[in-house]
This record gives sequence, structure tokens and C-alpha cells, in this order.
Amino acid sequence: MALLLGGLSMFGPFSIDTIFPAFPQIGAQMGADKLAMQQTISVYLLAYAGMSLVHGSLSDALGRRRVILGGLSVFLLASVGCALATSLPQLLAFRALQGLSAGVGLIVGRAVIRDVLHGDDAQRLMSQVSMIFGIAPAVAPVLGGWLLGWHRWPAIFWFLAAFALVLIVAVQRALPETHPPAARLPLRPPALLRGYLEMARNPRFLRLSMAAALNFGALFLYIASAPAFVLDLLRLREQQFGWFFIPMIGGMMLGAFMSGRAAGRIDGRRLANIGFACCGTAMVLNLGYTLWAGAPVVPWAVLPMSLLAFGIALVFPIVTLAILDMYPHRRGSASSLQAFFGLLGNAIIAGVLSPLLSDSALHLALGAAAFVLAGWLFWWWENRVSGRALRVPAVPAAMEPSEL
Repeated sequence: MALLLGGLSMFGPFSIDTIFPAFPQIGAQMGADKLAMQQTISVYLLAYAGMSLVHGSLSDALGRRRVILGGLSVFLLASVGCALATSLPQLLAFRALQGLSAGVGLIVGRAVIRDVLHGDDAQRLMSQVSMIFGIAPAVAPVLGGWLLGWHRWPAIFWFLAAFALVLIVAVQRALPETHPPAARLPLRPPALLRGYLEMARNPRFLRLSMAAALNFGALFLYIASAPAFVLDLLRLREQQFGWFFIPMIGGMMLGAFMSGRAAGRIDGRRLANIGFACCGTAMVLNLGYTLWAGAPVVPWAVLPMSLLAFGIALVFPIVTLAILDMYPHRRGSASSLQAFFGLLGNAIIAGVLSPLLSDSALHLALGAAAFVLAGWLFWWWENRVSGRALRVPAVPAAMEPSEL
């Protein structure tokens, strides 16, 4: 289950990071500058964010397995369209279609975890999935560079299509339906909208969602700026994106491993506090190095990102499971809305902030530090208001959100 759900969570990040090394080649062929190429990320993320509101609710109504298979099929066709695109508008259109389908594995997969496991077991599986998921951003740009060495940029999208096909076969053979018909909710758009409005007006839901989204935003600022950070600021080649991504994802995988080991041993709030402390320390080190060194060089410029990723991996499973347990009858919808907030922020980072800040290592460091500080402030607010530990509880199925 961990391997399959981890694979399903990977194809969304693969769609972002694999094409980074191809930016110069695609831009040269299609007459697009760096700002225009950045829109291949922001368009994808905007579509991803918008559709994220639908994936979970569809799975609450139709079942997890059917929705996952449908999303994978659309993603396969969109990847083929990207590979055959001959102009930037065509590429952007198919990238948007990729975004509409790419979130199904990650969003519905979270609901699957909470369908089958409770309490510390759910935290352990979520951490295992995070470890597998963490491989994607490290492998993707390196793989993209290798594919460019073998063929031109369409090979990257043919690879994504093949990956989606493999996942379709794996889901058909190995993923059971975890949301039986008796537990499904009718798909009524007015009721769905009221449910989302209820969640969005819940102060605790907002505090937890913003804490997770803003904290991850610090890391995503560097991920979205990777072409400029790696090629322009670090002055590395297209095949050397691993210098940035491998240490970063190594930290994320180690943090996910530690989170799983700590389940049932360390109080959830305490573990998340440790994670935020790691993130804050990483930003202090990053700012200090940037001010001292001037021009960033590897490996010192990427080591703080590894510590940042480690801290995020400690925080994220705790916060995510706490959000899902607020709405035990609508876990798919809760996962969707949490993902929407995070993805909308990521789209703004990729389309607006990254182009503004990626011209300077200092600007990136200041921007990332601001995200970590804002995320911690929401977390501090949640701790101050709730006054309770965030141990992931084994929530009875009949428990209503108001009881939590």
C-alpha cells in the first residue's frame, strides 16, 4: 500500500520537476523567454489547484479507485499532447490538462490512508508515503537531464505518459476500493459548496492549512526557481540539477522516516514544534551563508534546504492527519480543500514570486524565511487557541466535526 500510494503521489511532482532541464531547449524552439517558460509551471499549478477541490469530493461520492483510474487516464492523454505540441499555447493548454488530473493520486491517496488506518498507524503510513513521494523531486530533474542527453524535450513527456500507464495497471491490479458504497455521499454541487464553505470558515481548519502551506512554500520557492537557481546562480549545467534536489529530498526522506519512527512515542505537537524549529534554523543558516558568501556555491548553498525539507517532513503528516480527522465523513473533501490552499499558494509562488525573487540568492533567502515565519505564526496561533496536543487520534466513524 505504501509503495503504490507513494507512486501515485509522485506523478504530480514529476510533471513539475522533470521539465526544468528542458526550459532552455523548449524556449529556444518556441521563442519563449524565461518568464514565458515559467508559465508552464504556474498554468499547471493553477489547474491543479482548481481541480483539487473536485478530486476528493468525487472520491467521496464515486469511490477512491474509480476516480484515481480516471485521473490517471486523463493525465496519460495530456502528456501525449504535451509531447506532440508545436507551439507554446499548445503546450500550455496540455499542461493545464495535466494539472487538472495530476492531483488525483496525492489527494485521494491521503483519504485512502485514513480510510484504512487510524491513529499512530495512519501517521506511520503517511510518513512512508512521504518518503517515497520525496524521491520524485530528486529523481525527476536528473532524469529529465538524462532524457535530454538521449533525445529532445518531447522524450520527457513520453516518459510521463509511460509512467501514468504503469500506474494505471498497478492500480487495477493492486489497489482495493477503500470507500464502500454504503459510506459514499451523494454528489450534489450545492451541498458540496456548502461543505467547502463550512470548512473554509472553520478557524482551526484555516490555521492548520495555512501553517502547512506557508511552511512548504519556503521550499517550493526554491523548487519553482530551480532553473534560475541551478543554472544562473549556482552556474551548473542541465545535467547537474541533482546538486540541488538530491540533498533537499534526502532531508525530506529522513524527516519522513523520523516522523514514522516517532509515531506513538512523541506527542504530535512536540514533533511538529521540532519540525518548525528545524525550518527556522535552516532559514537562519541560509540567510547567514548568503550574506557571508555573496555568490552561492555547492554544497554549502544547498545544505540549508536539506534541513528545511527535514523539518517540513516532520510537520506535514501531523498537520494533515489532524485536518482529515476534523471531518471523518468527508475526508476526501477535507484533503481537497487543504490541497487547494497549498496549490493556490504554490501557483502564486511559481507565477509571481519566483520570477521576482530568482534574480538574486539573497532575495530567495529572504522570501523563504518570510514563508517559514508566517507558517510558524499560524502554528503558534493554533497552539495558543486550541491548547491541546495534536496526537493523531483514532477517530470513531460516527464522530462529528463539532465533537473534535
